[in-house]
Amino acid sequence: MNFKLPLMENNIVAEDREAVIEFLKGDPILTQSANVRAFEEEWSRWLGVRRSVFVNSGCSANFITMAALRHLHGPGEVVVPTLTWVSDISSVLAAGHTPVFVDVDPRTLAMDPRQVVRALNRNTRAVFLTHCQGFDGIDDGMLAELRERRIPLIEDVCESHGATHGGKKAGTFGLASNFSFYFAHHMSTIEGGMVCTDDEDFYQACRMLRSHGMVRESDSPPFRKKWEDASPDLNPKFIFAWPTGNFRSTEINAVIGRSQLKRLDANNRRRTENFKLFLSLLDPKLYWTGFLVEGSVNYAFPLVMNTADDVLRDRLMAVMDVNGIEHRRGNAGGGNQLRQPYLAGIAPPKADIPRLFPVIDHIHFYGFYIGNYPTLDADRIRWLCGILNSVR
Repeated sequence: MNFKLPLMENNIVAEDREAVIEFLKGDPILTQSANVRAFEEEWSRWLGVRRSVFVNSGCSANFITMAALRHLHGPGEVVVPTLTWVSDISSVLAAGHTPVFVDVDPRTLAMDPRQVVRALNRNTRAVFLTHCQGFDGIDDGMLAELRERRIPLIEDVCESHGATHGGKKAGTFGLASNFSFYFAHHMSTIEGGMVCTDDEDFYQACRMLRSHGMVRESDSPPFRKKWEDASPDLNPKFIFAWPTGNFRSTEINAVIGRSQLKRLDANNRRRTENFKLFLSLLDPKLYWTGFLVEGSVNYAFPLVMNTADDVLRDRLMAVMDVNGIEHRRGNAGGGNQLRQPYLAGIAPPKADIPRLFPVIDHIHFYGFYIGNYPTLDADRIRWLCGILNSVR
């Protein structure tokens, strides 16, 4: 068989392109307008939240969320995972919070809930949970502890659109949640992201933070009035409440998002079927196979070696390269974030990391991810697992 396996195959399909062409036939507004509002409403209904704010990337969603947390709740500690994308932690730093790091749960690649609970204290402003690669990262005990202590949960669902816990979608358990619509994720708007919440004040703050911090971007007259009354010397149309930037998206991105959302559930079912087949064929003597499947919608196949064997790892990578199996070592986001240079002076000394964070550090050196998408058929998955299992 002469297969190849890229991380992702083009997920902007003819139906999406036709929707854009039809939109452009008239004389449309291209900046943020009616389609952005419609996409926000349709996404909110699909997810099961009251409010959503469409932005230009998942990264921007992170930055807006952490800024809103600071402005509404004050600065403090935010518990963060060690396996995540850089913007989760850099947004915490940019907002003036202090990141507190925890190891990951090998079944879900999400934060170890026991370590999260131990990390909580009077200065904790939030727990920033990443649902990695389509897994359900919610733990009931941790959730109950957060609710009892009234500590907000922020969910990063950028890699897990449609994952569920107890039948409820990830992204609906906390104060707010973030989504990414980047090319390689469950659905794409080319570039784009979403902030979702049921909290009205948080929603209004995110609307303002999306657009230069302008008070007029709030659609709540009482929320605007507080700022207007406090600034009688300013034109009400140009009151800038907080320092931020322009994180708006466009009508074209929203048109694509509205088109893609119609296929998301069906595509997710196919991804889950693929993941189950992948795990059933993978050799448990060589790789981790005890991942949580219930509630997952994995957009990637996590591949983690059982043993810390550099020679075997290098042989595995060479075999994947030769066979056109695109992969990312470290599993996601460059692996263990504590080893990244942007955290120099903030993370523990590298000599202490293997002892303090053993699970993520093993994944950093001996873990990978491989693409999983709706156009991936069973024959290619069987071919892939045959190659992976042949490496000795």
